[in-house]
Amino acid sequence: MFCYIDPGTGSMLFTILIGVLGALIYALRNSWMKLKVLFFGGKGRDRSHSRTPFVFFTDSKRYWTIFKPLCDEMEKRGEAVLYLTASPDDPLLEEKYTHVKAEFIGEGNRAWARMNMLQADVVLSSTPGLDVYQWKRSRNVGWYVHVLHAANGVTCYRMFGIDYYDALLLSGEYQVREVRELEAMRHLPEKECVLAGLPHMDALLKKQRERGPAPEHETTVLLAPSWGPSSIFNRFGEQMIENLCRTGYHIIIRPHPQSMVSEKELIARLRSRFPENEKLEWNFDNDNFDVLYRSDLLISDYSGVVFDFALVFDKPVIYADVSFDFEPYDAGWLNNEMWTFRALPKVGIRLTPENADALPELIEESLHSRAFAEGRREAVAETWANRGNSIPAIADYLVAVRQRLQEKGGDRCAE
Repeated sequence: MFCYIDPGTGSMLFTILIGVLGALIYALRNSWMKLKVLFFGGKGRDRSHSRTPFVFFTDSKRYWTIFKPLCDEMEKRGEAVLYLTASPDDPLLEEKYTHVKAEFIGEGNRAWARMNMLQADVVLSSTPGLDVYQWKRSRNVGWYVHVLHAANGVTCYRMFGIDYYDALLLSGEYQVREVRELEAMRHLPEKECVLAGLPHMDALLKKQRERGPAPEHETTVLLAPSWGPSSIFNRFGEQMIENLCRTGYHIIIRPHPQSMVSEKELIARLRSRFPENEKLEWNFDNDNFDVLYRSDLLISDYSGVVFDFALVFDKPVIYADVSFDFEPYDAGWLNNEMWTFRALPKVGIRLTPENADALPELIEESLHSRAFAEGRREAVAETWANRGNSIPAIADYLVAVRQRLQEKGGDRCAE
């Protein structure tokens, strides 16, 4: 007879095991250092000399646009970086660097086990939840830094997602206010909040500037929803695509990558019902730049691609009115409305079941609205600090933090 262990209990048991192993390894290492001093004399070697200077960690290859330019920058500066990824097909694993080493560390618990026993001066990651579930702070890491991967409120993570980082690389003053409010409510020490910018959007902006204006083409509408029960496909169904096909515009449908994993039957049914033709195409490219570049309007829900499209490409959006449960998120603790929901009405029209049949008229209004053009400029000013210069700013900060650590003997930076 097999014993069943639910996921929550399994996570707890794994955390306990990692904690015990970490403590045992730490104790053995300290004992060994004391024996070396006893038998060979002199002082034990400074632990900071055995640690990796900089570690970049990502749980998904999706954040390539953050870490690739940052690795390039650190390589150019001659800084030693260990890039750790939980994606076996991460494109950075194929890059040829001299100072940057990329390594696949496994998936799931195997990855967390490696991270929990890490030895590094500074760890930079786009992954929330440090010291909350499986991923624990290593006592042999001097400083943990979180970098945002989208233009959004910093409180849109699951609860406690950013609480135990030492520093946050942010993109707007409103995010700093949200962080300080959470810290006060939870009696947490203040983290360093640095308005570094948005590497992901800077990378898109650079490619857009290099490519130049899009060539003449027929008006193109991109449908790019998120996935899950509240997404456009599940909320509006086939009627949405039927309404789009009646507009006469060129239509691109780009399902969320997770839909190809979790909603295979749904996507297969839609592709069968709406096959490709000269006016309709399905797009599954790994990189979404090309479809964003050649589209004139985006229809999505609360996916981060809305702000990529509106703020980087300065084009209009229509966003679906889908439900959002604040309870599991840090935003649920705050009295103020999330920036995302304040900004969306400035940059586009809300699509509801009541106005869905008027989609052609909504598209025309969005394409020619001066108010939405002004709203996009306001949103850029609110959430995209240091526009186009985030990578050197982040590299400067990381190098400065490590210098502080070295001056303090490798220990955690004290305020």
